[in-house]
Amino acid sequence: MKYIAIIPARYASTRFPGKPLAMLGGKTVIRRVYEQVNKQMDATWVATDDSRIYDHVVSWGGNAVMTSPDHKSGTDRIEEAMEKIEASGGTYDVVVNVQGDEPFIQPEQIEAVCKCFDDVQTQIATLGIRFASAEACGAETGQDEVWRRISNANSPKIVVDNKGFAMYFSRSVIPFVRGKECTEWAAAYPFMKHIGMYAYRRNVLREITSLPQSSLEQAESLEQLRWLQNGYKIKVGETFTETIGIDTPEDLAKAQALL
Repeated sequence: MKYIAIIPARYASTRFPGKPLAMLGGKTVIRRVYEQVNKQMDATWVATDDSRIYDHVVSWGGNAVMTSPDHKSGTDRIEEAMEKIEASGGTYDVVVNVQGDEPFIQPEQIEAVCKCFDDVQTQIATLGIRFASAEACGAETGQDEVWRRISNANSPKIVVDNKGFAMYFSRSVIPFVRGKECTEWAAAYPFMKHIGMYAYRRNVLREITSLPQSSLEQAESLEQLRWLQNGYKIKVGETFTETIGIDTPEDLAKAQALL
């Protein structure tokens, strides 16, 4: 199978306008993401609605495609990008959606999401990572810190079946562990955090972008619930590397220190 990565990148951002073009260690954020992804993929493209990002990417030899500024989601932007790439002769079996604000994404994470398609039942793939253990969070406050991380509504949780397919995603803590204090839950069940990287079979990407919002998606504000509620099979690959996204200028400063 042939794989292509599309990196959606918008200039407008409520918390950090111009984020893709922010400098990080002598390179822009979007260039760092592109170079990391390109180590693993058959082809890599940036899909943007801003000419500044487009011009920047092509200036150092990257692939970029202009898309509409009116898309409601990154998935819709990726579908338009694929239509334009295919019109110029490109043909791919699986499309990988990589967030444009994660410059430390690792090739093995991309490999993990692609390997999900070794299973012929997989229509969509994503990644999950186990929440840190109490020991890793510190002997004195470990249990409380793990619970704080698990109960964070900005860290969606996943439950999977015995074959690794997603049963549900939620901002709430799932599953509920009966008969134990909440700070004991992490020791009783291996909670999994969702990592927002997706991959789709080409025909499935085309199908899901025509679906209306679902009731579960609206309730939790999680786009993947639209696909799950419509019966699509989402395979969850496990990663052991935490992602580091850049949402604010403060995040950029932390990333600079890490780099």
